[in-house]
Amino acid sequence: MTTQLSTRSGVVLDVRPARETDEAALAAFFDSVTDEDRRFRFLAAAAHVSHEQLAPLVSADHFRSESYLAFDAGNGQLVGSALLACDTAMDTGEIAVSVRRDYKGRGVGWALLDFLGSKAQARNLRRVIAIESRHNHAAIELEREKGFTPEPFEGDPTLVVLSRTFR
Repeated sequence: MTTQLSTRSGVVLDVRPARETDEAALAAFFDSVTDEDRRFRFLAAAAHVSHEQLAPLVSADHFRSESYLAFDAGNGQLVGSALLACDTAMDTGEIAVSVRRDYKGRGVGWALLDFLGSKAQARNLRRVIAIESRHNHAAIELEREKGFTPEPFEGDPTLVVLSRTFR
């Protein structure tokens, strides 16, 4: 099922769950994000995202985890990736968003963050979290503007957890 979203800059996105047949497109997508954004998303430095890293994104269980792809409705290009992965208690969901480098600053991240929030609420999650590198200032600021609260990541001072509570 495809959902249409509009960004604050007027980009219209067609968002749908990822499928196993999307692996090559998703690999190409992650080649089109900045090296820094790829490192922040996977918390590892690599020139390319591996099959092992992509597999969970294209074979989600559609209940506890869902990976979404955002396409520019005007040209059909993949411009964003968004993930919601819930714990077994269905209490907390971890989210992650990546945006293609030439679409940054156009509201794609904002729209996908709101979209993930609505999906989390539909699953009746209590909260969502994002685990970020302390150096990922853009994501931390975006999430704070969206109502997320930063907390220390226990055991790793290089990371921060940002959380948003719904109930």
